[in-house]
Amino acid sequence: MNTNPHESRGSTESQQITLRGPAELADALPFMLGFHPTDSVVLVALHGEHGRFGGRVRLGIPRSAAEWPSTAEHLAECLVEGCARRGTRPDGIVVFLCQDPAPGETGRHVMERLRPFSQRLRTACGELDIPVYEVLCISDGLHFSYVCPDTRCCPPDGTPLALTGTSVMAASAAYAGIQVKGSLRDMEARLKPRASPDDERQRKALNEAASVIVPKILDDPPGPGREDIREKTLTLAREMLRRYGGPATVAEGPARTSAAVRVRGTGTTERDAADDALIDPDEAAALILGLQDRDTRDRAAEWMEGPEGSAALRLWGVLARRCVAPFDEYAAAPLTLAGWVAWSTGDEPAARVALGLALDADPEYVFARLLHQACNEGLDPESLRSCLRHERDSRTAAVETRAGARRAGSRGARPQPVRRGGPAAGTRPGKASPKPPRDAAARRTGQRGTRSGR
Repeated sequence: MNTNPHESRGSTESQQITLRGPAELADALPFMLGFHPTDSVVLVALHGEHGRFGGRVRLGIPRSAAEWPSTAEHLAECLVEGCARRGTRPDGIVVFLCQDPAPGETGRHVMERLRPFSQRLRTACGELDIPVYEVLCISDGLHFSYVCPDTRCCPPDGTPLALTGTSVMAASAAYAGIQVKGSLRDMEARLKPRASPDDERQRKALNEAASVIVPKILDDPPGPGREDIREKTLTLAREMLRRYGGPATVAEGPARTSAAVRVRGTGTTERDAADDALIDPDEAAALILGLQDRDTRDRAAEWMEGPEGSAALRLWGVLARRCVAPFDEYAAAPLTLAGWVAWSTGDEPAARVALGLALDADPEYVFARLLHQACNEGLDPESLRSCLRHERDSRTAAVETRAGARRAGSRGARPQPVRRGGPAAGTRPGKASPKPPRDAAARRTGQRGTRSGR
């Protein structure tokens, strides 16, 4: 589930936009979330006399109608309690049900099929003493109102959505620099495996890597094998970052990257295919398996900003797409890293999508759960960035200290030459050697010396 307490971003915080009627509400939804929420139920909190937008929650619509009552209660409680934790309970709620028609369906069929769910949502909110002002169904390019009885503004067969970019909300969002990244389905597809002839090669590489890497990661207590895997994984990941760092760096890579460079700069599908071409199945398998180690993953999370972060985001997306069945669960690590980098660099919609997919892959993945909650509650990622920077700087300082100590030791401990078969160093020929220390003499006679030498 995705939540977002923020009303707006950038200059829109000082700019008031008045939405009038269901049509403008429907048009505003993608700008509130940052994407078109396909197959989703969205609840948005309203505050104050004028209905100021507040927190929001999003969840995929359950396929089974038997789950609708519990889902409605959970969503209503989540939104109301989340707003209360931030200081203000909602004064009202707007609900959106977004789903494309199945084969043979129309938008109106979808609206009627979801009507019982809309009623459950209204009841669940009412039980928390929060009125629902509007419930909209968005399907097949149309919007329908479950609340408005006026057929002049809300006809039974639906009202066409506004053309993209023509509404007041779209103009205000463009002025503020707010972008809609596309549909949720498209954003998720970019982070999921795609059926291709290379899937079997990748599956074989993952099997072979798992047989070598997993036993070492699971060593308890951690041994040298686990540390060796960590260093190899991070070394390979750094090489991949250089490969994904930009056209100039890519051009120096393997010959197979030349085709990837030619298609860069076209659509997202072509760019993703170009990124996929930059890494072979064995390299991808080694990284995917190596990132299953928590400490390795945390070290990789330090590549979170600037050019390094951009390269890492591309790499984590590629690795997520390489987690072919039955290795779906292994995608939780690269997806979480992708979500973290997206959040760290200010792309909250992409972060919530990636972290949601990570939890789909492994619902108990703690790092993803913590990041998802923090992102949804509007926390500042700088606190985690500062922590990761401190860990990196401390580790670098420790390495430099050890290296300095080794250099100092090598300069100070100069071994004295040993002369065999002749007088000891420092004596002249014909002179007797100095008397050995008492403990040495004791050792020669088989006696055990004491700490005091007596």
